[in-house]
Amino acid sequence: MSAATSPTERRVSARVGAISESATLAVDAKAKALKAAGRPVIGFGAGEPDFPTPGYIVDAAVEACRNPKYHRYTPAGGLPELKAAIAEKTLRDSGYEVDPAQVLVTNGGKQAIYEAFAAILDPGDEVIVPAPYWTTYPESIRLAGGVPVEVVADETSGYRVSVEQLEAARTERTKVVLFVSPSNPTGAVYSAADTEAIGRWAVEHGLWVMTDEIYEHLVYGDATFTSLPAVVPELRDKCIVVNGVAKTYAMTGWRVGWIIGPKDVVKAATNLQSHATSNVSNVAQVAALAAVSGSLDAVAEMRTAFDRRRRTIVRMLNEIEGLYCPEPEGAFYVYPSVKALLGKEIRGRRPADSVELAALVLDEAEVAVVPGEAFGTPGYLRLSYALGDDDLVEGVSRIQKLLGEARD
Repeated sequence: MSAATSPTERRVSARVGAISESATLAVDAKAKALKAAGRPVIGFGAGEPDFPTPGYIVDAAVEACRNPKYHRYTPAGGLPELKAAIAEKTLRDSGYEVDPAQVLVTNGGKQAIYEAFAAILDPGDEVIVPAPYWTTYPESIRLAGGVPVEVVADETSGYRVSVEQLEAARTERTKVVLFVSPSNPTGAVYSAADTEAIGRWAVEHGLWVMTDEIYEHLVYGDATFTSLPAVVPELRDKCIVVNGVAKTYAMTGWRVGWIIGPKDVVKAATNLQSHATSNVSNVAQVAALAAVSGSLDAVAEMRTAFDRRRRTIVRMLNEIEGLYCPEPEGAFYVYPSVKALLGKEIRGRRPADSVELAALVLDEAEVAVVPGEAFGTPGYLRLSYALGDDDLVEGVSRIQKLLGEARD
């Protein structure tokens, strides 16, 4: 046998081979494939607004396509006018004043997250990651050489971690704490007081904070969004903010995100991006410029629809015996506990975990949901309510009917 075909040869690097597929994208892809095959599947998997991108943003992109200056390379760190607009938007929405030199425009939020961790982590550095977490966070940390350390919060605390929990997880190798509010997958929103307390704890121990603000405009009821570096100014030299246009402006496919941070870190991340991807698509950047510079009226309309769907899905899910769904305060997800349903007989099957339960729901009800294992907490399901009202009601009605058959 030649060396090229040796069974002991590693064909994929250990670093990349250890990465798991995005569970949310995998569920969405499976749902779309089943629909394409003619099955009436309703997907609650992907965190993607069902609205079209507002027309004025699309118009700006069309004009950019016709402008020869956007047919060429532009600075790797982003169009200067977009970086300036992001700085202005951050002051407007967060009360956080930054210089355009502190901004790096990225190919979506995922690239922003990876590059932020890559810029500040050395091998073995620990990052405290509150769980349930979005699937990409721990993978990005590992790719950057870091070690994710999970701190779990459940429905009894509204899926919010405490300073005491964070302190219990801190070691001499802790370098960064991840902070996400509003949260994917739970919709949890931290109060201004709790946000400030976590920020001051980080300052006290000399820790970095990476805060993901992608859902900043999607809060409901009495909840309010609080930008951590705005309420704890002492943290600004060790804080990286990640954001983007995807969720707020229904622009998931345009792939424009950004990092805001100390100038030296942003410069290092920009150098990384210059070799990885060069500049973000100029047309998408011009569209993002129109989005962040424009009115928030379209955003308010979408938020009103999400709020209506939020109340509907929570009410309907809580009608299912054995399922408990806390009311989320932000984003567009619910994260119900299904622990009491595990092991029950449902159509001849006894799902032992939420992976098996999600598979059962897809097979029998033709509804796609994401199991809690994908977010670091077995025993839960994530459902996105960023889909049409009729599909939402039909999909949850199917789940009600199926899970209503559960027997000991």
